[in-house]
Amino acid sequence: MTFIAGYFVFLLVFGVIDVIWLSVMAGRLYRPPLGEILLEKIRWAPALLFYFAFPAGLIHFALMPALQAGSAMAAFVNGGLLGLLAYGTYDLTNYATLRPWTLKITIADLIYGTVVAGISTLGAYAGVLTMRGWGWL
Repeated sequence: MTFIAGYFVFLLVFGVIDVIWLSVMAGRLYRPPLGEILLEKIRWAPALLFYFAFPAGLIHFALMPALQAGSAMAAFVNGGLLGLLAYGTYDLTNYATLRPWTLKITIADLIYGTVVAGISTLGAYAGVLTMRGWGWL
């Protein structure tokens, strides 16, 4: 039950932050250099696969060990490191292989992925502890 609770809290925190990030940064950071290669409409299946799989990985590899250790800092740091790895895989590969992909996008995304994953994992940690305190878990 702890995994599921953490998953949904993470999904909520991550979803809210990511909607804000994409709303603000899509036109400023991504569209200017990538406009001609961006799709008119998002391919929802791969997008949703990422948005539902990424949190599961962070809950398994960052939140659950942090809960066992009783460490909010471990939740934040391990979540952030996994975010850096995930976003780094995407961004560094794109920077290495796509002509219009810029260093600016790469650096911004690496920072964003690290911070959003760390904050979302920390939020899930706090949410699980709160639910335990209320006797829900």
